[in-house]
This record gives sequence, C-alpha cells and structure tokens, in this order.
Amino acid sequence: MKRIALFTLLISALVACDHRKELSDAYGNFEVEDIIISAEATGKLLEFPVQEADKISKGQDIGLIDTIQYSLQLNQLEAQKFSVQSKVAGVNAQIATYKQQKENIQVTYDRVTKLVVTGAATQQQKDDLEGQLKLIDKQIEAAKTQITSINRELGVMEAQGALLNEQFIKCTVKSPIDGVVLKKYINEGEIAVAGKPLLKVADLSELELRCYLSGDQLSSVKLGDKVKVLFDTGKNQMETIEGTVSWISDEAEFSPKIIQTKQERVKLVYAMKVKVANDGRLKVGMPGEVRFK
Repeated sequence: MKRIALFTLLISALVACDHRKELSDAYGNFEVEDIIISAEATGKLLEFPVQEADKISKGQDIGLIDTIQYSLQLNQLEAQKFSVQSKVAGVNAQIATYKQQKENIQVTYDRVTKLVVTGAATQQQKDDLEGQLKLIDKQIEAAKTQITSINRELGVMEAQGALLNEQFIKCTVKSPIDGVVLKKYINEGEIAVAGKPLLKVADLSELELRCYLSGDQLSSVKLGDKVKVLFDTGKNQMETIEGTVSWISDEAEFSPKIIQTKQERVKLVYAMKVKVANDGRLKVGMPGEVRFK
C-alpha cells in the first residue's frame, strides 16, 4: 500500500514538474534608456533641490548656477551701448547743423546767381558759394559714414548681448524629459563645470527587455509583434504582461557572459528588445522572459 501511495506521489510530482517546464522562447533583463543632464555653464550651484528617486517633469527647473558674472557683463554691455548710441545722437545733430548751413548758403547762392546775370555780383562770389555747398555735402556724407560705423559697432554689441543672455538662460538647469532621478553627481553649493554631469534621469514608465534569439527563432518573430513578457513576483510565481518587439539586431554575436554555461556562450545569437509598459512593478536589471504568441 505504501509503495502504491509513493508511486502515485512520484507520478503527481513528475506531472507537476512537467507542467512547470513550459519554457520561454527568450530570456534577458529589463533596461532603460537613461539621460545624463550636464551643466551648460560654469559656476557655483546655488540651487539643486532634487534628490534620487524624485519624479521630475519635462521643462521643470531643477537647478540654478550662479549668474552674477553674466549679470555684471550684461550691465557693462548696456552701459557701453548707451555710450555708443549717444554718439549717434551727436552725429545726427551735426548733420542737422550741416543741412541748415547748406540751406542758408543755398539761399545766398540763388540770390548771387541772379545778381551775376545783372552784373551786381561777380562770378567769383558765385564760385565761392558753390565750393561751400560742395564742402557741406562732403561733410554730410562723412557724418553719415560715421553713423554706419557706429551702427556696426552696435550690431556687434547686440550679438554679444544675445550670447550673454543665452549663457544667462543656461544657468537654469531644466529637465529634458518626464522621468525619475536615478543618480546625482553633484550637490548644492559645489562648483558646476560646463559639460560635466549633474544627474542621471530616465523615463521609467516604459522599459525594454533585452534578450537573445537563436538563428532558428528569427523566423518566428518580427518588429511590431505582440509577445508575452514574464517576470518574477516572488514565491516562485510569475506575472505576464504584453510587450511589443521594438528592435532586432541584424548582426549575430556570441551569447553574452550572463549565460551560465560555456557551451551556451559560444553560440551565435541575435539581440532583441521588447518594449513594455511599466506600472511600477518592473525594475531596471530585473530578469524577464519572452514567449511568442
């Protein structure tokens, strides 16, 4: 009787074991495309309130680098522009004086021209007035050339001001995406350097399961296919969610070192990524499995 009971138990265990032996088509780990946010200006980091695991929004101000040097330079440039613009006003006033003188001389010239006809004025007087009119025309043209030169100088200052304003704007650190802060590389009060990382962020609302296919499996899947993605939830249980094949490598490679046996590592495989929506249960680095529908 004991033998029959033992045999029945063994058969039940084998059936259960065979049921759990439903193998997945591919195995891998969840990963995410992270973004390194770097400083675009150099200076003391005055404000940097975000912490690791904080959620941030696209366009949100997450840090402030000292702007005093750019503020001082902008103020200095504004003073220089005011000084140069006052030169334009002076030259314009000078041109107005020249034009008034020309009008006065023109009146005299017209009168002398009539008198020359009657013999009451000499040709020399007329010629002298003509010379004065030509001289004033040259003076007006020279003054206009000064204005052109001053306007060019103002144009250079405008370009410098635009550059300083851009640097001023870059002192405010903004998030380029909606995501979660994964790592901080610098703290408030430290010196930020242009081009150096400040923090790492990623959008965890969607993860990718990177796994590997054999050459025989390539014909079973294509881009855009819906597949089943399985992940551990504890106590030897697995949850299933739907995923979409987002990328398949077009080049074969040797199995990665995460494959346990040497025999498996020498096989040629193709990398594949499956995109899945994350409701918070999936974590970067967590293992997962794929079953083709």
